[in-house]
Amino acid sequence: MKAAYIEKHGGPEVLTYGNILDPVAGPGEAIVDIHAASVNGADWKVRSGASGTITDFPYVLGRDFSGVVRAVGDDVKDVQVGDSVFGVCDVGQEGAYAEKIAIKSSILAPKPDRWSHVEAASVALIGLTALISIEDTLQLKRGETILIQGGAGGVAGFAIALARYLGARVITTASAVNHDYLRSLGADEIIDYNALDFTKVVSECEAVFETVGGDVAKRSFNVLAPGGRAAFIASGAKAPESPREDVHSLRPAVGRDRPHLERIVKLVTAGKIPIPEITEYPLSAAAAAHEISEARHLRGKLVFKVR
Repeated sequence: MKAAYIEKHGGPEVLTYGNILDPVAGPGEAIVDIHAASVNGADWKVRSGASGTITDFPYVLGRDFSGVVRAVGDDVKDVQVGDSVFGVCDVGQEGAYAEKIAIKSSILAPKPDRWSHVEAASVALIGLTALISIEDTLQLKRGETILIQGGAGGVAGFAIALARYLGARVITTASAVNHDYLRSLGADEIIDYNALDFTKVVSECEAVFETVGGDVAKRSFNVLAPGGRAAFIASGAKAPESPREDVHSLRPAVGRDRPHLERIVKLVTAGKIPIPEITEYPLSAAAAAHEISEARHLRGKLVFKVR
């Protein structure tokens, strides 16, 4: 099968498009013919070696996808050959930048007929991350104020719409060119990070959802009200240590399961959360897509059209 893979760590140029062996379904697994796979910020960190050293090459990147079930292994009864499904690779697994993948059938969800495979792939991991961060970890409540950092990104954009749906007041940060887009998602207040220091204009938030990392993460504690909580997804496997004893620093545990994917379907099909703005690339142009992703100025989602 065709895949985009690496044989060593490095820049986008180390991505190769070529042939690798087809996967084989083990017990409880399905083989999915992938039609679309999305690009996530974690992907270039894996490629570069920033998130750890890989020794087993060739290594196929990619965490979420949409496609059609081609075959099933022993003991699989929840999906059938021919089902259109979407999902996110299990924790510790990658391999979605490919024409086929073997994956636990229990973490796949039915793709709605009205969605294209590209649309389904675009919401899988960002939706899962936003739901677990906003609803499960921060437990955001109606009437609370939340600051969502880096609003134009895929996860943050989903989170803005979700927080608005839950009845929160939503503040976000973004460059001026993205302000109209973020208003369309439901942001109440948008801060141009090129012109203003968010810590000078935001205060007394009950919650912060931090998707940027670095110095932005450290300064996010400053805007919390006493008793507030902050969730961090761009600061590594653990939340940064809080400099304040009166607020909570949290790292969402983004597991993989069908119920969360089904909630994404429910929210999007009901019109509560929009499909993100999508930029498509062919899988053969994986290196070019990584250059865009790593620059971190893309609005919405990058998605590979695999078939």
